[in-house]
Amino acid sequence: MQIAERTVASFHYTLTNDAGEVLDSSQGREPLTYLHGASNIVPGLEAQMAGHVAGDRFAADVAATDGYGEHVPELVQIVPRAAFAGVDDLEVGMQFQAQTGQGAIPVVVTAIEGDDVTVDGNHPLAGETLHFAIEIVEVREASVEEVLHGHVHGAGGHHH
Repeated sequence: MQIAERTVASFHYTLTNDAGEVLDSSQGREPLTYLHGASNIVPGLEAQMAGHVAGDRFAADVAATDGYGEHVPELVQIVPRAAFAGVDDLEVGMQFQAQTGQGAIPVVVTAIEGDDVTVDGNHPLAGETLHFAIEIVEVREASVEEVLHGHVHGAGGHHH
């Protein structure tokens, strides 16, 4: 069976950046399982998964625009330390939810200089080309419930 709309695919992957550094991998864990056509993985990878079958191994390069988006400079801001009232030990790398006119967005503290705290609301991989090494483990037809819910149920998926 080929990966197509309303199929469930399980795959192992290793994700690297342009420098060849491993950013993430499913090796040593269960394969990643997703419902094809439901936007459960980045669009550029989902498009390249279509048509593959169990046993296929391939490389998939995903441009930033089809991955986690371009880096948006406006999402990097300097805010006063006072905005973190109640946080005694503020450190670089800490994550928070920032309230914006469009709702809450996750931000990461990237620098602290005196009373100035730099936060970044971009995804950590924004602006990066993603390089995947893929091995398709299994492809099956999605259940009606999975299609209606928009995600995989059971092993490797969501449990209600």
